[in-house]
Amino acid sequence: MSLGQRLTALFKGRSQDDPLDDLDASYERQLALLQRTRRGAADVATSRKRLELQLRQLESRADELHAQAVAAVAAGQDERARELLVQRAALVRQVDDLAPQEAQVRAQEEQLQVQVARLAAKVEAFRSQKEALAAGYTAAEARGEVASALSGVGEELGSVDFAVQRARDRTEQMQAQAGALEELAALQTDALSPGAAAQRRLEELSGSGSVDDELARLKDVRALPGPPPAASPRAAGRKAQEKS
Repeated sequence: MSLGQRLTALFKGRSQDDPLDDLDASYERQLALLQRTRRGAADVATSRKRLELQLRQLESRADELHAQAVAAVAAGQDERARELLVQRAALVRQVDDLAPQEAQVRAQEEQLQVQVARLAAKVEAFRSQKEALAAGYTAAEARGEVASALSGVGEELGSVDFAVQRARDRTEQMQAQAGALEELAALQTDALSPGAAAQRRLEELSGSGSVDDELARLKDVRALPGPPPAASPRAAGRKAQEKS
């Protein structure tokens, strides 16, 4: 697998047996439990408010009946006053019966609120811990994957070096072939025009200084007294042929 493929595989997603999935599932279950607990506490609060409202209505009606009974007594209507007081007594009994229930429901509501607060704190702590674990796990997983990917860098660089060396060898080979073709073309040109080649050779010799040195030496020898210098064997042979 190449380096690019390794790095691509790193960010494709979690594996099927990723422990972070278990943490997420547990967190979702805790959230569901917290929501049910909050709904229960809300239902208890609704019941307590209903009882509280009913008690207030009964107490208010009892106060009205008491006021009416006082007015009836003042008006000399004792029977009417008695009837009103009987009705008030019935309402007071209802208040006495509902008051403990309201107090009990209120206590349950307060207890549920405490439990909801504790559960919410635990869920929040678990969420923070889950995120910390997820961050550490992801970082460790990423480090492992990147280290595994980077372990293939040597192989990748080896392949690149091999390709670079092949290109360099091929370039040198092509340059050598080009140089050989250029030399061959020059030789073919000299063969097709020998006069030009001879002229070029003469120019090379003339420019070298050896001809000028030889001419000066001959002039010095000719200026000396005595017999002329002997001709070369090749020149003597040519003179003998001319005499015959």
